[in-house]
Amino acid sequence: MEGIGLRSCGEEILRLGFMVRRGVCGRFPIMRRAMEIKMRDRSKNRKPLQRGRMLSIEAIQAVQALKRANPPPSPPPCSTSPSSPAMLDRVIVSKFRRLLKFDMVAVLRELLRQNECSLALKVFEEIRKEYWYKPHVRLYADMITVVADNSLFEEVNNLYSTMKSENGLMADIEGFNTLLVILLSHKLFDLVMDCYTFMQSTGYEPDRSSFKILVQGLESNGEMGLSAIVRQDAHEYYGESLEFIEEDEEISSGTSVLI
Repeated sequence: MEGIGLRSCGEEILRLGFMVRRGVCGRFPIMRRAMEIKMRDRSKNRKPLQRGRMLSIEAIQAVQALKRANPPPSPPPCSTSPSSPAMLDRVIVSKFRRLLKFDMVAVLRELLRQNECSLALKVFEEIRKEYWYKPHVRLYADMITVVADNSLFEEVNNLYSTMKSENGLMADIEGFNTLLVILLSHKLFDLVMDCYTFMQSTGYEPDRSSFKILVQGLESNGEMGLSAIVRQDAHEYYGESLEFIEEDEEISSGTSVLI
């Protein structure tokens, strides 16, 4: 009976995952729990990076250093700041040029978010010198939005001219439509019509959304002559029917009456 009990006890021990080692010099056997270790790929736990939004420590330090080197202008008698173009250039060299690609873009977007227009323009000049830089209409639209919102219309013209002169400009119809909305909202009608022509010259024909944006934006600002040009082009693209424009006009007018 004792043998049976010991055998069943041993089977139970093995079932529970214990390993039995023989005793040394007559000592009792040692029981150790067998452990199975599984290694997991920790990279699967990492959250995806939000490029252009999440700032690294280096990017944050670069933004802070740039702002310290370029404080708001103060009257000459009270100007005790060591800020100078030379200091800003040193910060560009020591802090900004050492950043990785995505950190550079993140710094630019953070400066735009903070309405630091002069610094954003300076940083953008540096980014354009990088070997990996690829011009895109959407990036120009983002920059023009902030610069125009700060009433820096000379810089708007400069940015727009630079965009047109870029080699290998990457674009899409949505990017051009966004730019048209921005220019219309600031009543820059010369640039609006130039952009309308430029997008066609680069191979991006206006779609229905483009014509809606242009016709409604121009007519709401009383630019009926310019709107007539766009309407004529819309007729050529879509025939005699401009229902996609007329429907929106009826909806907007009906909504205004209800309000």
